[in-house]
Parts: sequence; C-alpha cells; structure tokens
Amino acid sequence: MSTSTASEASGPTSVEYIQHHLQNNSIGDAGFWVLNLDTLFYSWLLAGVLMYIAYTMPKKMTADTPSGGQNVLEAIVEFVQQQIRDIFPGSNPLIGPLALTIFMWVFLMNAMDLLPVDLLPEIGQLVGIHYMKVVPTTDLSTTFALALSVFSLIIYYNIKIKGPMGYLKMFLFHPFGKYLIPVNIIMTTIEEVAKPISLGLRLFGNMFAGELIFMLIALLGGASLYGLFPQIALGTVWAIFHILVISLQAFIFMLLTIVYLGMAHQEIDEH
Repeated sequence: MSTSTASEASGPTSVEYIQHHLQNNSIGDAGFWVLNLDTLFYSWLLAGVLMYIAYTMPKKMTADTPSGGQNVLEAIVEFVQQQIRDIFPGSNPLIGPLALTIFMWVFLMNAMDLLPVDLLPEIGQLVGIHYMKVVPTTDLSTTFALALSVFSLIIYYNIKIKGPMGYLKMFLFHPFGKYLIPVNIIMTTIEEVAKPISLGLRLFGNMFAGELIFMLIALLGGASLYGLFPQIALGTVWAIFHILVISLQAFIFMLLTIVYLGMAHQEIDEH
C-alpha cells in the first residue's frame, strides 16, 4: 500500500515500476549462487525481533496483572498447543517450539507486506540502494528454504521412528501392497516430494499475488491528486483484508508442518 505517487509524468511506466519493485538486491552469478541481500537482511532482522521478544517477554510476565502483550503471547502459545494436541500423535518436545517459531516468523515476514510499498525502497534509494524487496516470503528462496528445512525433519523422523528398513518399506509397499512395488515407489516418491513443493509454492504464490495487488493500487495515483483518494481507499481495504491473508498463510504453513511431522511419527503399519 502506498499513499505516494507511484510514478511521475516523466518517470517510469507502469511495467517498469512493477519490474523495479520485483527486483531483488542481489550479488553473485546468475542461477543457484545468487544471494538476495534484501531477503537475507529482512528475514534475519525479523528473526532477531522474534528472538528479542522471546527473550524479554518471559521476564515481564506476571500472574496477577498480565499486560496486553502477555495476553496476546499466551493466546498464541495456547492456540499453537491446541493445534498440536488435535493433530500430532504422541509427544515430541521439538514440535511445540518449532510450530510456534514457524507461525510467528512467517507471520512477521508476511506482515512486511502491510508497509507502504514505496516506503522502504524510497529510503533505500536515498542511500544508494536501487533495488529492494522487503517481503521475504515473496522470494522463492525463502519459502523453499523453510519448506526444505521442514522436509529434512520429515525424513529424519521417518528414519528415526520407522527405522531405515521401515522407511524403505514405505516406498515399496505403500499404498497398494507388495504386488505393485514399482507403482508404490513412484506414488510414494511423488507424495513425499510434493510436501516441500506445496509448502513453498503455496506461501510464495499467495504473498507474491498480494504484493502485486499493492503495487497495482499504488499505480492508481498516477500524476493526479484525484487519483490519490481511490488509491488510499482501495489500499486500506486491501490491507485490512490482507491481514487475514498473512495470518492464514502463516497458520497453514505451521499446520501442514505439524501434519507432515505427525505422519512421520506414525509406525509403518499405521502410515
């Protein structure tokens, strides 16, 4: 959302404006070895904010007169714990902190989308930074890094709970039994590979689309003062609706993480 004019009469066209905002501030050769510095900076910054909250908030908590921040934090923790109780079989001391961290971190990264779309990039221009994407989850590198981290835990717990042979049997005999082993291998491999792909693409797609809509709204202002009013109105309405989107996407990522890890904790005869 932006209340500033997206482009001046002699400034960039609409296409150039959008292309500029979709460009990461990167270093390195093209391909896998490119580092998106803005993505790294904002994701680490928000991780630092989350760690600071986690470190300082418990010291301020009181049982008699809880603050507003304490009430919000306790509600979030209870909400996450309830999801785990409803979905996750058995117990694992890692699942609660992992689910809470994923929910809060993804939510904070998504929430960067609520800042005026031109605000931080314009500040960056003043200090010589020509390209800046401020929403880490609109970068495939972020969403797939999160998804692959969860996927590595899925493989780890599959092997730990089922054993190496049990995990292999899942590919050989699931879902159609011992008489269709080639089909089982193909189907189970697709099922497993689809988990990180769906996690990464779902989050990226929804956040990228939301950011693009904010850019289109920012372009409504044009060079006319009259265009500023519909821009503000539409931007405000979309921002309010987008609060639901960013919360829902953080919840879905957390929920699917719990579901997938719960499946990994099931014995082979239950899978």
